[in-house]
Amino acid sequence: MQHDIRPDALFNNEDSNTSANPHFEQVLGARLNRRNILRGAMGAAGLGLAGGSAVAANHGKQAGHKAGGALSTLGFKPVAKSVADQISLAEGYQYQIIYALGDPLDARTPAFKNDGSDADFERRAGDHHDGMEWFGLSANGRPSEQYNARGLLAVNHEATTDEKLTSFFLHADGGKASLPRRADEVEKELAIHGLSVVEIEARNGQWAYQPASRFNRRVTAMTEVELHGPLRGSEHAITRYSPDGTLARGTLNNCGTGKTPWGSFVSGEENWNGYFFRDAKDDERRGKDDRQVAGLNRYGRKAGAASRHGWESAGEIDRYQRWNNGALGMSARDDYRNEMNSFGYVVEMDPYEPELKVRKRSALGRFAHESVSFAKPVAGQPVVVYMGDDARNEYLYKFVSATKWDPKDARPANRLATGDKYLNRGKLYAARFGGDGSGEWLELSLDNPALAQYKGFAFKNEADIAVFTRIAADAAGATKMDRPEWGGVNPRNGELYITLTNNSTRTPERTDAANPRSYTDLKNGKEQKGNVNGHILRLAEAKPTDRGFQWDIYLFGAEAAADSSSINLSNLTDASDMSSPDGLVFSPSTGICWIQTDDGAYTDQSNCMLLAAIPGQVGDGGKKTVTHQLADGSSRQVETFVGKTPTEATLKRFLVGPKDCEITGWCETPDGRAMFINIQHPGETTKMADVGNPAKYTSQWPANAGYGAGKRPRSATIVITKKDGGVIGS
Repeated sequence: MQHDIRPDALFNNEDSNTSANPHFEQVLGARLNRRNILRGAMGAAGLGLAGGSAVAANHGKQAGHKAGGALSTLGFKPVAKSVADQISLAEGYQYQIIYALGDPLDARTPAFKNDGSDADFERRAGDHHDGMEWFGLSANGRPSEQYNARGLLAVNHEATTDEKLTSFFLHADGGKASLPRRADEVEKELAIHGLSVVEIEARNGQWAYQPASRFNRRVTAMTEVELHGPLRGSEHAITRYSPDGTLARGTLNNCGTGKTPWGSFVSGEENWNGYFFRDAKDDERRGKDDRQVAGLNRYGRKAGAASRHGWESAGEIDRYQRWNNGALGMSARDDYRNEMNSFGYVVEMDPYEPELKVRKRSALGRFAHESVSFAKPVAGQPVVVYMGDDARNEYLYKFVSATKWDPKDARPANRLATGDKYLNRGKLYAARFGGDGSGEWLELSLDNPALAQYKGFAFKNEADIAVFTRIAADAAGATKMDRPEWGGVNPRNGELYITLTNNSTRTPERTDAANPRSYTDLKNGKEQKGNVNGHILRLAEAKPTDRGFQWDIYLFGAEAAADSSSINLSNLTDASDMSSPDGLVFSPSTGICWIQTDDGAYTDQSNCMLLAAIPGQVGDGGKKTVTHQLADGSSRQVETFVGKTPTEATLKRFLVGPKDCEITGWCETPDGRAMFINIQHPGETTKMADVGNPAKYTSQWPANAGYGAGKRPRSATIVITKKDGGVIGS
C-alpha cells in the first residue's frame, strides 16, 4: 500500500465498489455481546501451538518461555523509532542480508552490477520482495519439517519502483516515461514480477543463498501456468493463447503468502488490474449490457484508463498485446479480452518441484488477494481458508473445502494434486458484521437467493461467481471494509486477526463502535484526516466451519502522544506506537504475533517497523467512549470495545527499517532461532530524474550496509538471529 501520488499509489488505491452494501459503521452498534464473544473464544481454545515441544525442551528457562513453545512475555528491549537509512534492531540480535533484487539464481548468470545495465532477470531475484515462506531441507536435500540449517525460501516479488511508467532503477538512464514503451525495458519489467524459490543454508553461523541450487526457480509475468477450479475451461478463460481456457501466463502483484496443511506454497495476486489497458470504445464494442463490461468496471478497469506500465505499447507481438484486454477480434479466441480474468487468484506452487507448473485456485475467488490463512486442519472436517480483499470498501472472505481433511495428506506424494483435492471445490463466503459484536458468513452460491435473484448481474454458474466474486459479495450483502490486508490465525486459540490499514474517508459523522476514530493529524504541516493510523480486527468462531462469529478490535495504531480518549485508544507508548499495520504473521514456534507496517502517515517520525505482540483473546478488554465535535458545534459520542491494553511485556518494537521501505514477509526456521523478513522498496520516493545521482537517492540500502555493487536501492531478504543462539523474542 502506498501513500503518495505516484502511479503505484493510484493503481493500488482502487475504489470500485459502488454497491449499496453497508459500510462497517452503518451496521455496527455501540455494544459487543461479550458473553457470546467469550463463548466463541473458549470454543476455539482447544487449538494447540504447532511445533513447540522441541523449542520448549531446549529453551524452557528462557524469559516467559512456557512448555509447548508459547512465550508469555517478550524478552527484549524495545527499539526506538528512527528515520535513519539503516536497519535498527533489538539489542542482542544481529542480521545478515542474504538475497536481493538482481542476485543470480544459476551459475551462468553474471553478478549483479546494479547500474541499470543488467539483463536476464528471469534468472535473477525479482523486485519488491513481499510475502515469504520457509520450506525445510534435510542435509541430503529432502523435504524436512525439523532441519533448521538448510531450506528454501519461496518469495513474492510484488511490483517495482516507478514514477511514471518505467521501473527506473532497472534501466541505465531511468527508462522511457512515455508511450510507446521500449521493448527491452518492458522485458526487464515483465521478468522482475512474480515469484522466486531460492535455497539458503547456514554454515558456521553464517547464512547464504546458494546460487547454483537445483531448487532455485523464477516464475514471472510470462511463465505458463495452469487454471484450476470453476474458471478452468469456462467461457471467461478463453484467449488466443489458450482457446480451451485451461492455461494462462504469469502471476502479478503477489503480496501475502501462506503455507498449506499439505506443505505447498500459496500466494495472493493483489493489485493486478492496473497492468491492463482497453481503449475508450471497448464498452461500445462489447455492448454496455455485456456482463464482462460490468465485471471490468467492478474490478477497476474502465475503458480508456491508462495502464500502469504501458506494456501493451511495446510492440505488435503476442507477449505485449496480451496486456490490451479490449474486445478487438471476432471472438475471445482471436484476442485477449479475457486475459485479465486469468489474474486475481490464489496461486499454488510446490517449491520442492521446480518443473511443475504453478496452479491458480479460482474456487477461492477473484479479488485483490493479500495473504492466505489456513485454520488448523481437523481430521474429518473441511479445510478452511481466510482471505482479505485489499482495496477500499471491499470484503473479507472464507473458503470451506468440499473435501474433508485426511491427516495422511499432510505428507503427500504429490502436493499440487492434493491442492486439487482441497482447493478446487468448496463454498466461498463473504463476511457481514452485526451491531452486537456478532457476524455472519454469507454463502456465495446460486443456492443463496440474493445471488440467484440479483438484478445487477446474471449469475449462471460457479465460474461466474469465481471470476466476479466481488459482485457476488455485493449481491449477498457483505460489509464494506477498510482495506483488509494480511490475516493470521492465532495458534493459541484459533482466532483470526486481520489488519485494516487506514481510511482517509472516515468522518466524525460516520464513526461507530467498530470504527470509532476520525481525527486530524499533521505530517510536516500537512493535514491528514480520517482513521489515519489503522487498526487490527479479530474474529472468534466456535469452529472454523461455523457460519457465525464474534469480533472485537485488538489494537489501534496511533502516535504515543496522541489523545488517549479519541485516538490512542490502545494506550500505545514510545515502545509500541505505530501506524498502518499491514503484514501480520503468528510464529508457529513461539506464538508471537509479528506486526509489520507499510506507512506514509507517521514516516516523519519513524520509518516502517516490525513489532512483536502477545495478544489475548476476543473480549478481553473493555468499553471506551469517544466524543467527536461536529461541524455544527454539536458533539457525538461513540462507544466501542478495545482489546486489553498491551504492556511492554506484550507489545513492543523489534526493528525499524531503512528510508522509504515497507517491512513485509515473515518466516522462521522450525526451532524459532532464525527469522527471515523482507525490506521492500527502500528509496521509493527517489525522483526518476535523479537516477544518475546517488547522492539524491532517498536510500542507498543495502549498498550502504555492505551488500552488493552500486548504490541503487534494492529490495532484499534479511535473516535475524539472536547473538546468544536463543529463540527469537525470548
